[in-house]
Amino acid sequence: MPAPDAISCEQLTRLLGTPKSPTLLDVRREAVRANDPRQLPGARVLAEHELAPDPLAALARDLAGPVVVVCAEGHRLSQGTAAWLRHEGVQAEYLLGGQAAWAASGLPLVDPGKITARDGRGRSLWVTRSRPKIDRIACSWLIRRFIDPRAVFLFVAPGEVQGVAERFCAMPYDIEDVFWSHRGDLCTFDVLLSEFGLSTPALDRLATIVRGADTARPDLAPECAGLLAASLGLSRMYSDDLAQLEAGMALYDAFYRWARDATDEAHNWPTKAGKAK
Repeated sequence: MPAPDAISCEQLTRLLGTPKSPTLLDVRREAVRANDPRQLPGARVLAEHELAPDPLAALARDLAGPVVVVCAEGHRLSQGTAAWLRHEGVQAEYLLGGQAAWAASGLPLVDPGKITARDGRGRSLWVTRSRPKIDRIACSWLIRRFIDPRAVFLFVAPGEVQGVAERFCAMPYDIEDVFWSHRGDLCTFDVLLSEFGLSTPALDRLATIVRGADTARPDLAPECAGLLAASLGLSRMYSDDLAQLEAGMALYDAFYRWARDATDEAHNWPTKAGKAK
């Protein structure tokens, strides 16, 4: 029977990518991480010197919501860290079987080496064109939900993206002639999925919808036209790009949950139960 302060890979999988996803803390030893630098999607690395009472107490003050601690195999590092965080008033669990169990289940792991720009707090830095519509909001949602929940996004004039990226050491995305951008028929959203190894049935389905809406190919999926309409509506509701991003997060949360859990569900009216006899 699982311990009351533990969470299984299956349980965690259902939470990842949703607003209810816990903060993931990767506490594997540096030697173990050097052997396999991949991490659970969205995990935040804690160095060995941070796994002590005082640093953990300071960390606890900055944590909001539940936490899942991940070590190599779910033993003393993750269990001890989770116990300290609970002592500090944080709702914390450890991952049963650790990263080894996650990998053995064939669940996605991301390569943090793909992130080439971080600030002093360890947050990834991204910059793109202002007035986002579809792909730029979709990419930002994917980064926040599956790559780095603390990511910082800068929206600037199109002609300033490269200059701002250089000046503030940020990663430019969804503009021409940069690494994180369209490739052939693929959108930047597709490229992020591929480069970070995040291919799952739900995310692949969502990628098709984003691609169709973003590149005027509504034939790719029936939902493309709906995403286009909702995205253009949001762009006219918000003049502030960060406010629009926050609204867009809810939009993509809904599309993701549909893609993961509800593609077989249909609705019609009147139902048989409502028909007059």
